[in-house]
Amino acid sequence: MTSVPLWELRISKVVEKSVRRAPRPDRERLLHALDDMRQNPFTGDVARLKGEPSTFRRRVGDWRVLFDVYVSHRIVEVVAIVRRTTTTHRHR
Repeated sequence: MTSVPLWELRISKVVEKSVRRAPRPDRERLLHALDDMRQNPFTGDVARLKGEPSTFRRRVGDWRVLFDVYVSHRIVEVVAIVRRTTTTHRHR
């Protein structure tokens, strides 16, 4: 049986701080989602952002994980984790 290579997950200090400040139940869900993204960044409630060819969002409860995917290098770069509001996707 062949194992699928993991994706490299890059997370900035700002994103780490956002996760640390989230309430405990949300933080645990966010950390679980980030861990899942190492296996396959396209599973779960993932959608491409309009006007951004390599940027996606993953819904995790009331939170949105915004990330860029570099398929040729198998890199996922988490650019923001924000609580969902009416202007969440205008964050970038």
